[in-house]
Amino acid sequence: MSGLIMAAQLILGLSILVTLHELGHFLAARMFGIKVEKFYLFFDAWGIKLFSFKKGDCEYGIGWLPFGGYVKIAGMVDESMDKDQLAQPAQPWEFRSKPAWQRLIVMVAGVVMNVILGIAIFSMSLLHYKGSYLKNDSVTHGIVAYKLGEEIGLRTGDKVVAIDGKSFDRFDDLLSTRVLFGATLTVIRNGETIPIEVPDDFYKKTGPNARSLFLGAGHLTYVVKEVVVGENAFKAGVENGDIITEVDKQKITGEDFMQRYFADKKGETALLSMIRNGKPMDITVNISSKGTIGVRYNGDVVIPEEYIKTPYTLSSALAFGTSDAFETLVSNAKGFKKLFKGEEKFQESVQGPIGIAKIYGGTWDWPHFWVLTGLLSMILAFMNILPIPALDGGHVLFLLIESVTRKKFSDAFMEKTQVVGMVLLLSLMVFVIGNDIWRAFIK
Repeated sequence: MSGLIMAAQLILGLSILVTLHELGHFLAARMFGIKVEKFYLFFDAWGIKLFSFKKGDCEYGIGWLPFGGYVKIAGMVDESMDKDQLAQPAQPWEFRSKPAWQRLIVMVAGVVMNVILGIAIFSMSLLHYKGSYLKNDSVTHGIVAYKLGEEIGLRTGDKVVAIDGKSFDRFDDLLSTRVLFGATLTVIRNGETIPIEVPDDFYKKTGPNARSLFLGAGHLTYVVKEVVVGENAFKAGVENGDIITEVDKQKITGEDFMQRYFADKKGETALLSMIRNGKPMDITVNISSKGTIGVRYNGDVVIPEEYIKTPYTLSSALAFGTSDAFETLVSNAKGFKKLFKGEEKFQESVQGPIGIAKIYGGTWDWPHFWVLTGLLSMILAFMNILPIPALDGGHVLFLLIESVTRKKFSDAFMEKTQVVGMVLLLSLMVFVIGNDIWRAFIK
């Protein structure tokens, strides 16, 4: 069942992204009187389609191959490679008959639509699902430094006032790629201003767990998810749902704190300070010779009650949503740079359909679905604007050159570049899908 949910979320997410992207091209083309012959979600390879109908001079439909979609714009060299049409004299309603600035707008319209969609999703997710945020200046006690924060020099009680020299409003911005991809944090400690350097490979250490490994606005707690029957915690009376707040009266400073702490106290005992049904209690538990007590838990951050969160308004959600959306573009550019510099392995950095479906997950979680779809929308915008033949960015590059030189590239030249681009993209697709299969089923 979880596999079906993964597939359903992937298909729905791709359908939204592709339809809106192609709608951008479609609307821009129609705005300039350019004929659009086809508008398809997914590809109708070899003429096989699941559904289609014709309205006016355009055929709308759904293809069988769920790897994207397309609009067939009359008089444009695209993946359809319609040489018969291009062999005829140019008509006034064709793409190739329009001035370069109009063709440029048509080509960037899809990317613009994905950026608008990404901003809208991020903004509405903040407004509807998050609801409120913690202001950085509300964290009067300073940060709580967890394991990785301490490793780079942060200390509990530090007040972070700037990221790369710029003040910030939301405390959670400290956990964004803006910081995790490398930054200089300006810290106030005991009245002294101290710069703390976050290395540019820090994201590799935090992974998706920066919230419980790096820093927070409150101390971590452990929520017990499962007590293993017969193990020491079970014998001591620990129950599912207990919230562990301290170990031997020490605050929890990282997601793996208990694991590290017990490894150093094998065969000894530990005092667990807990909350059960709202009431505090202490339980002493024996630590096994393996450094375990027999519980499975999740880390959670407890923010002090005096920290009042600020509700998102439509304007603030739009402002922060726009910032978050463009931050994903910046992080993608940084990631791309690392790939070219050899700092990241290509096969470990790319995700195909199987990988993306796994990220969506096997349970239907609407907040997660929308945030991931918004992220993919911005990634799609970034990838499409790259100056690679067959992508929107390749067409944009040639149109910019044409605008500067006042010389139009021939249809024959554009056909050759389209073929080169399609070969590159198909090779990349084969590699990505093969890489997905290798990671999911073989490796």
